[in-house]
Amino acid sequence: MTKKEKIDIEKIDLEKMKEMTTENPGLLPYAHQSGSAIIKPEDKGKITGRAVAAMHSQTDMQMSQIYQQMQLLAEQAKTIKKRVEVSERIYQTPMNFEPLINHRYFLYEKEDGSDFLSMVAPEEWGRKKRFSKFVAEVKLLADHTWEIIRQGE
Repeated sequence: MTKKEKIDIEKIDLEKMKEMTTENPGLLPYAHQSGSAIIKPEDKGKITGRAVAAMHSQTDMQMSQIYQQMQLLAEQAKTIKKRVEVSERIYQTPMNFEPLINHRYFLYEKEDGSDFLSMVAPEEWGRKKRFSKFVAEVKLLADHTWEIIRQGE
């Protein structure tokens, strides 16, 4: 058909045209008309592969966060355990004074293995030391446990 020819509407077979169309063109696996957008079938393996990779990436990140939280909790548990040990050790020592909340004290071990609590820091003793080992600098907390400020040898 050339450009100059006119289309004779009478010659168009409407039944044949009806067969070439569909009521649901969006469900066809190919372009419905010659001017339609090209429809390419998706590579389902590629889509699934990307989704699985994204899922693994996300779950790996979440597992890493949980692992970091577990490490933090384990460190906190060790700190609390050490506080309890030092607190028990301090309460088993004879005290010649009443410790005050939020004040710093110093736990020492004598030559005979017994402990004593002092208000004097290791660097303040001078030449005559009454201890063989500095154990910890501690602070009495409101719950009557002892926070370890610094650890001895």
